[in-house]
Amino acid sequence: MNYTNVQSTSIKAVGYDAAKSILGVIFNHNSEYHYFDVPENHFKGLLSADSVGRYFDRYIKKGGYRYIQIK
Repeated sequence: MNYTNVQSTSIKAVGYDAAKSILGVIFNHNSEYHYFDVPENHFKGLLSADSVGRYFDRYIKKGGYRYIQIK
């Protein structure tokens, strides 16, 4: 998965696998998570959000998506 760096106090980078609808998130403490069945518009929303952390909390974390920690 290719990642794009973002400006955030909690998130370092985000990536998206469109074929599998997986959102990848690397946090500033270098842990990486994959969120499943996330629509691509949420990835685009993260990239364009005024506050990446707030967008992530509202639409991904509270969205109830299944996830796993990669590292």
